[in-house]
Amino acid sequence: MKIGIVLYPTFGGSGVVATELGKALAVKGHEIHFITYSKPVRLNELRGNIYFHQVSVSEYPLFEHTPYEQVLTSKLVDVVKFEELDLLHVHYAIPHASAAYMAQQILKSQGINIPFITTLHGTDITLVGKDPSFEPVITFAINNSNAVTAVSESLKNDTYQHFTINNGIEVIPNFICLKEYNLPNNEKYKKRYAPNGEFIITHISNFRKVKRVDDVIAVFNKLREKIPCKLLLVGDGPERPRLERLCRDKYCMDNTLFLGQMESTKEVLNISDLFLLPSESESFGLAALEAMASGVPVIASNTGGLPEVVTHGESGYLTNVGDIDGMVKHSLFMLASKERLANFKEGARKKAEEFDINQILPLYENLYTKTIELSK
Repeated sequence: MKIGIVLYPTFGGSGVVATELGKALAVKGHEIHFITYSKPVRLNELRGNIYFHQVSVSEYPLFEHTPYEQVLTSKLVDVVKFEELDLLHVHYAIPHASAAYMAQQILKSQGINIPFITTLHGTDITLVGKDPSFEPVITFAINNSNAVTAVSESLKNDTYQHFTINNGIEVIPNFICLKEYNLPNNEKYKKRYAPNGEFIITHISNFRKVKRVDDVIAVFNKLREKIPCKLLLVGDGPERPRLERLCRDKYCMDNTLFLGQMESTKEVLNISDLFLLPSESESFGLAALEAMASGVPVIASNTGGLPEVVTHGESGYLTNVGDIDGMVKHSLFMLASKERLANFKEGARKKAEEFDINQILPLYENLYTKTIELSK
């Protein structure tokens, strides 16, 4: 199949998943065309059957804001027509699904039929989608997609709750390539951050308020009163400067390291003992899954799609949002015994096996085939 993948090319979960999906499909022999405004961060190299088409965004004196949706639509028309694509798979509802619909109608007027699949990832529904100014467009784009997927049952239910949807939504969860997380133990690297054998507590996010990184710091401050530990904070975002000041005020900066944005977090997770994700909401929780794939148990909020990823009492623990004491209690329980921690690490990796790319990729391939056949 010749498949066009439309995505945001940044470090966000939707862009990472879309890129890894395209790379995995290419390995299976499909021809993949990434279409976006810059090369995706996870697209490290181009193979013979992977192509990148840049959406060039120019400034127009007439417009205060560049009309990206229209530029993207024109690019989709061009790529579908001249690369003879069989299908478009767009990740994130705005503006990708609406641009795909416009491109589909333009191509239809030229005698070219191109179906498109929309994958909903989270904030396009739970945050952006709740803005009344976007609701009619999102509803229309979802209902006019040839197929729709969501990354969790929670997100599927949220979509039906917040929008008037008469289209079916199939749940295909996010995934990881499990074998890529089979890294050898790197004690030398671990000693760089924990020279005296301290436990390493890790959090990875885009440092927005919804991630509740304040809770991460609060939990860590209580943990370090009981056990020797270090905190690694990976990522960047609007909350980072304030959080750095908070760590200085709490006198924990000597035990806290802000590592910034990283293309790959596998090496950090490989030396971690515990992962904290106390988010206000998570449509899936890809960071938690990546931690579990590395054999790191997770303390997470019992919200959104996280209960579908983390098995309470086996691969980690789930707590109510904002339950600092509960997170501390569960953390200390796991870290108090080497044997118990080893069991949780094993449980985390076993749970991650359910989301291996080899389990998920056939679901997408079957959907692609079915969507193309139904559109003929």
